[in-house]
Amino acid sequence: MIEEQGRVVAVEAGAVWVETLRKSTCSSCSVSAGCGQGVLDRLGAGGRRGHVRALSDLSLSVGDAVVIGVREDLLVRGSLLVYLMPLLGLFGAALLADRLALAEPYVVLGAFLGLGLSWGAVRWRSACTAGDPALQPVVLRALIAGHVSTL
Repeated sequence: MIEEQGRVVAVEAGAVWVETLRKSTCSSCSVSAGCGQGVLDRLGAGGRRGHVRALSDLSLSVGDAVVIGVREDLLVRGSLLVYLMPLLGLFGAALLADRLALAEPYVVLGAFLGLGLSWGAVRWRSACTAGDPALQPVVLRALIAGHVSTL
């Protein structure tokens, strides 16, 4: 389980909205000067706050400190879906257009078409699974007044 601390900013039935601080490890990296993430961190984008909806059956209120968690396998599957599927669509459509002996401009057009279609498929899949409780972050424990309350 990947864990992150945050603060409750809103409470719903069965869930809470948690504000987390996005952290960057660029200050400890030796190549931060030549890295795009290092540039963004220096511009102030590394310290932005994110809002996450997490399922919870704990009695929480706005301002409570909590620890939320996401299963590692969900993160890996999501990363593969978001990053690998569009690339496979791009290369697959380009190879198909090439196999059909189309002219080069049509191969390039086919590659972009494959990229767009696979991106649309990823968006559709994301919309279909957005409400699935098994795929949602959960509140693991609350840090209330110096003591830990767990599920």
